Amino acid sequence: MKILNWARTGFNKLSRWYFTKEALPYWCVLLIDCFIVVASLLLAYAISYGADTAFHHLYGLTQALLAYLICYLIAFRVFHTYVGVVRYSSFTDLYHITAAMVLGSTLVLCVRMFMHTDMYLDVIGRRALLVGTLIAIITMWFVRMIVKVAYDTCFVKEEATHVMIYGTKQGGVSLAKSIRNQHPSPYVVEGFITRNDKLVGHTLVSVPVFSAEGEDLWRFIEKRGVKALLVSPLVQDHFLNKQQGMIDRLVKTGIHIMMMPPEQEWDGKSDLSHTLLREVSVEDLMPREKIEVDLDAIGEMMKDKRILITGAAGSIGSEIVRQVAKFAPEEMILIDQAETPMHDMRLLMNNQYAYIKAETIVGSITNATQMEDIFKHHRPDYVFHAAAYKHVPMMEDNPAMAIQNNVYGTRVIADLAVKYGTKKFVMISTDKAVNPTNVMGCSKRICEIYCQSLNKEIEEGKVTMDGGEKAVTQFVTTRFGNVLGSNGSVIPIFKNQIMKGGPVTVTHPDIIRFFMLIPEACRLVLEAGTMGHGGEIFVFDMGEPVRIADLAQRMIDMMGAKDVKIQFTGLRDGEKLYEEVLSDDEQTKPTQHPKIKVATVREYPYAEALQNEKELHELSFGYDDMAIVKKMKEIVPEYKSKQSKYEVLDK
Repeated sequence: MKILNWARTGFNKLSRWYFTKEALPYWCVLLIDCFIVVASLLLAYAISYGADTAFHHLYGLTQALLAYLICYLIAFRVFHTYVGVVRYSSFTDLYHITAAMVLGSTLVLCVRMFMHTDMYLDVIGRRALLVGTLIAIITMWFVRMIVKVAYDTCFVKEEATHVMIYGTKQGGVSLAKSIRNQHPSPYVVEGFITRNDKLVGHTLVSVPVFSAEGEDLWRFIEKRGVKALLVSPLVQDHFLNKQQGMIDRLVKTGIHIMMMPPEQEWDGKSDLSHTLLREVSVEDLMPREKIEVDLDAIGEMMKDKRILITGAAGSIGSEIVRQVAKFAPEEMILIDQAETPMHDMRLLMNNQYAYIKAETIVGSITNATQMEDIFKHHRPDYVFHAAAYKHVPMMEDNPAMAIQNNVYGTRVIADLAVKYGTKKFVMISTDKAVNPTNVMGCSKRICEIYCQSLNKEIEEGKVTMDGGEKAVTQFVTTRFGNVLGSNGSVIPIFKNQIMKGGPVTVTHPDIIRFFMLIPEACRLVLEAGTMGHGGEIFVFDMGEPVRIADLAQRMIDMMGAKDVKIQFTGLRDGEKLYEEVLSDDEQTKPTQHPKIKVATVREYPYAEALQNEKELHELSFGYDDMAIVKKMKEIVPEYKSKQSKYEVLDK
């Protein structure tokens, strides 16, 4: 036993000494191959003629083998058999060895044909030469494979992360092959997970396949020390939407989930590199279906046009900037009152979209003089209006600013769009405008009312442009819920609280919200903009609502935090347990896009909408919160305050 342990220890030390070196020197590999050739030919001669005969002709054999070795050296040089790192040998290396030995033996035969026999060149018969060539090929293969297996067993597997792959079709197999072909690889594939019962119990690329539903899978994961799950790109949508139970268990177990980035495209056929994988974030794990948009229609609308975007430095506005820029518009006019974020936006445009003429303007949409100068000078073809104060508690305490910025600012931009011939005006609204319970939501509903009534006035030919022609602007409104990762959203707040050791604060154990990724929401905004003909209020299918307490717990688990508690603080001013995308009295009509519907809402006469806005705007400069909110409730009767000092106005 001591001898066995000593031998094992010695082997481990030797292997680590070798495998921690960059590579065996070229001349060492060449010498080993030459030795194998000579030894193989001697063995073949002994097999063919006997050991005694081989010893008797040793002088002649030595001369012949030295001459043969020159031929094989030439062949090794032609196919570069000695330049590869032995531990990383592949089938290509084995092919080169075979080709080199065949070429070397062919050269030997050619030399023997043209040289005199008294030089002992033909002392080894053709049969022995063929047998020796085969022995040498097999031996060289064997040596390289032994080194490779030893490296994988003794060195790679100790350093690499043990993983499972979800998906057994081409995507999953391609991932496994990619991992095995990279040296050194950061992963060791232990097995596959599948929904196909026919494959369960079988093997793929020499590793077992497990059912996604069986307990055997979790026992195997624990036994093998699996630390990550790699999800095939072909089944990512199914995994996210149908395997929430598995996702929760993986997260709680501390197993990392790796996926392709959402923007990464793969044709399902070409080689797939596992280096494209990244660890998922909590945003990725939100259950939702993939959203497709008509990029051709969007591109046709945007190309060579002048696009104005308000709130261009905000979460939604900046993403609209990025997506619009991809369609190569003639000019982009970007407006925001936040100086530093606008400086960042200017750098982005200069670095990534330098080929697009872009104006980055610091200014407020409430500055009618500055906004008119911008419209008069640039005359935008399309306007995306994303500028707004959006934080519910802040606007609950500052209703005058919600009116001056959200309501009046929208009227300024909308009127200028009409005056200077903008073709389409797309306003970003919110699900909080439906049956509003807070100042912010109601302010956005008033914006919707004004834009829709103005569009109706234009359709009836009652509004003219700057030159006296009939107005042509089409007003389109888009409503959606919370966007993940936006400034001030729950995810960055939760992350910060978890990093500090908690507690994670949630207002109510039953509060739920609809969520959507910022890029997804903006793609739908662009799609709605192309399909809208004016006057529509588009609502987005936000998928399944998310319980905020569950979101907080999942983030705690994903970040591996210990002893971090969730603390319930009570609903904030103006906050309700759940958001609605449509009010009870509203109905929807389908569109050509399954994720976008048109809401049929109460319409207001333009004269009434305009008069209400003017009175509300004038009232806001008195900074009397109760008076302002009372007027808002008169304009929007369905506005009922919740958890707010304004509830007294509803009695």
